[in-house]
Amino acid sequence: MPGRPCGWFFRVALAAASLLRPEQRVRLLVAQSAPRARSQAPGSLKCFLGSLKMEMTEMTGVSLKRGSVAVEDNDSVAPGEAKRQKVSECSPTKGQDGLENNSLPSSEKVPGPRETAGEGKKNSDPQSEAEEEEEEDEDGLSEEGEEEEEAESFANMMKHGLTELDVGITKFVSSHQGFSGILKERYSDFVVHEIGKDGRISHLSDLSVPVDEEDPSEDVFTVLTAEEKQRLEELQLFKNKETSVAIEVIEDTKEKRTVIHQAIKSLFPGLETKTEDREGKKYIVAYHAAGKKALANPRKHSWPKSRGSYCHFVLYKENKDTMDAINLLSKYLRVKPNIFSYMGTKDKRAITVQEIAVLKITAQRLAHLNKCLMNFKLGNFSYQKNPLKLGELQGNHFTVVLRNITGTDDQVEQAMNSLKEIGFINYYGMQRFGTTAVPTYQVGRAILQNSWAEVMDLILKPRSGAEKGYLVKCREEWAKTKDPAAALRKLPVKRCVEGQLLRGLSKYGLKNIVSAFGIIPRNNRLMYIHSYQSYVWNNMVSKRIEEYGLNPVPGDLVLKGATATCIEEDDVNNYSIHDVVMPLPGFDVIYPQHKISEAYREMLTADNLDIDNMRHKIRDYSLSGAYRKIIIRPQNVSWEVVAYDDPKIPLFNTDVDHLEGKPPPVFASEGKYRALKMDFSLPPSTYATMAIREVLKMDTSIKNQTQLNTTWLR
Repeated sequence: MPGRPCGWFFRVALAAASLLRPEQRVRLLVAQSAPRARSQAPGSLKCFLGSLKMEMTEMTGVSLKRGSVAVEDNDSVAPGEAKRQKVSECSPTKGQDGLENNSLPSSEKVPGPRETAGEGKKNSDPQSEAEEEEEEDEDGLSEEGEEEEEAESFANMMKHGLTELDVGITKFVSSHQGFSGILKERYSDFVVHEIGKDGRISHLSDLSVPVDEEDPSEDVFTVLTAEEKQRLEELQLFKNKETSVAIEVIEDTKEKRTVIHQAIKSLFPGLETKTEDREGKKYIVAYHAAGKKALANPRKHSWPKSRGSYCHFVLYKENKDTMDAINLLSKYLRVKPNIFSYMGTKDKRAITVQEIAVLKITAQRLAHLNKCLMNFKLGNFSYQKNPLKLGELQGNHFTVVLRNITGTDDQVEQAMNSLKEIGFINYYGMQRFGTTAVPTYQVGRAILQNSWAEVMDLILKPRSGAEKGYLVKCREEWAKTKDPAAALRKLPVKRCVEGQLLRGLSKYGLKNIVSAFGIIPRNNRLMYIHSYQSYVWNNMVSKRIEEYGLNPVPGDLVLKGATATCIEEDDVNNYSIHDVVMPLPGFDVIYPQHKISEAYREMLTADNLDIDNMRHKIRDYSLSGAYRKIIIRPQNVSWEVVAYDDPKIPLFNTDVDHLEGKPPPVFASEGKYRALKMDFSLPPSTYATMAIREVLKMDTSIKNQTQLNTTWLR
C-alpha cells in the first residue's frame, strides 16, 4: 500500500536466510500486481512472494533416494520458531550411523513425476540400491560447513534462473486487480494437511501409544550406556573389526538380562544376542544376524503374529521435507529408510501433516522419538496389514497466511470469490523446472532426442551463476579434463546427480553414457522427462486459453472414465471449462481436434521429436502420456482478513497448539498490518503456488522477483 513502509522484506526462497550473512537477511515483499509496469509501482513494495520453493500439492512416485535437494529454502525463522534439534539418549552416535546420506543431495531441483493414475512406484529400485550399498560409508559435507559457501553463491545464482514466461506460464483466468502480500514470512504461515484415500483430512490429535502386552518395557531405552550404544552402533554398521560386543550384566537377574536382550534387539535391528558365562560373570553378547540386509528387514520372530506388520502414524513436521524427515527418522531408529511408505511427498518450508507407515517398528519405539526430536511429532498410531502406496491420497488441504497485504477488502473479496468460483490455470509450478541455469526440461528433451552426449554435457558442464564450491570445482575439472574419476574426486558428496553420473562414467566409460546415466535412480531419471512433458503442457495450455478463452469448444478433450474423447459440436453445452483436459505428450494419448493439436506438433517438431512416435529405444524413456485438467477449482475455500501489530505472532493454531491447549490468537481491531488467511483443498499433482499466483496476480519466478528489488544483492 503506498505510503506504508515495506518493513520486512521477503526472505529469499530456496535458500535459507540462515545461510545468509546477517546483512543479507532481508525479506523481499511480493510484487505489486504483475501486469503493472515496474516504473509505475512503489519502489520498495516491489517484492517477492514469500518462498519460491512453492508447494506442489503432490509429487507421486518419488523415490526416497532421488537427487532433489537443490538450494533449499532453509530460512532462518522468527524467535520462537528457531528450535534446535534436541539430543537425548535416543540420538544415534554422530558420524557413526552410516545412514546419514540415504537421501541424494543434488544441484538440480528435480521435478516430481506426472500424476498418471496408478503410477505409484516402489520407493527404491534394485540397481540404485546396489550402487548405494557400495557407498554406505561415504560422508558428505555437514550443513554447517556449507552455510558460508551457500551464502556467497545463492544471490549470484538467482540472476540466472527461469521466469514464468520461459516455461509457458503466461495467463490468468480472473479479472480482478492484483495486490501484494508476503507468503511464508514464517514457515508456520503455510500448513498442509494430507487428505487420505477415504477423504479424511489427516490431523495429529492423539500422542498415546496403543496398549500392547507384547511390547518391551520402557527400560529398553535407558538400560544401555552411551558407550555401549556407540559400540553396538559401530558393530551393526561394520565400523570396526569386532565380530561381537559383550555387555556385562551387573545385576544378574533373569529380568535384567531380558531387558538388555530386548534393548539391543529393539534398538539395533541388525544384531542378535545370546547369554554367555565368562569367568563366573554373565555377559550378553551381541553379534551380526544377517549382515547389512538385516537393517532393511527387521527380524520376524520378534513381531507378534496377531499384529499387523505395519505401524501407521501421523507425522507432524516443521520446516523439513518428507524425504529428509524419513531419512532422519530412519537414522534415529537405526533402520533403512526403504521400510517406510507414504502416499505423497510434502514440501519443506511449511508445517505439514501426513500419514506414514513403517514395517515392524513398534508404536512405543516411534513415540519415544517425540522425546528426542524437535520440530517433529508422531501420533495417531495403529497397526495395519498393509503399507501405504504412493498416489493413494485424494489431495491436500492448505491453510495459508499472506501477511502485510496491500489489497482492499473489496479486492480480496473479488480475488477469493474468483478462486472459489472459477479456479486457476493448472500450470506446473516453477519448482518443476529446476533452480539452476540449466533447466531440467532441457535434460529431459535431450534424453528423448537420444542425444546422450548432450545429456552428459547439460548435467556436468559449468553453468552461469554460482553453486556450492565443490560443484563448481567438479564442473571445472570435468570441462578441463573430461576425466570422470578426477572430477569425482572434487566431490565430497558423491550421491548428488553429478556424482552418480561421474561414477557411472568411471565404471562404463565415456562411450557408454546410457549405462552410466542408468546408475542414477530410475525415478530421478524419469523426472527429467516429466519436466519436459510439463514444459510442453504449460505452453500448450497457455495457447489454448489465448485461442479459445474459458469456454469449452468443439475439439476439446474431456475424460469419460479414464478415456479421453473429443467434444462434438452438439455436445458443447453439456460441458464446462472445468471438464476440459489436455494431454502431456506421449504414445498413448490423443490430441485436441482444433488448432492446438497443430501447436503440439509444431513444438515437438521444433525440438526434433516426432509426435507420432513417442516410443524411445530404451523402454524406460518411452512416454505413454497422460491427461491433466486445464482449470482447477479448489474445494472447501474459505478466507478472512485479520489485523495484527506484531509480525512474529502466529495467526492461527496448529495441531500441536491444539494438543497443548493453547488459546487461539487474539487479533487487533485495527493493527499496523493486515493479513489474508485462506483455506482450500486441492487434488494431487496440483500446485498451491499457482492458486496463490492467481489471487495475487504476480510472477512467481525467482529471477523476476529478485530483479524487482535487488538492494540485498549489492
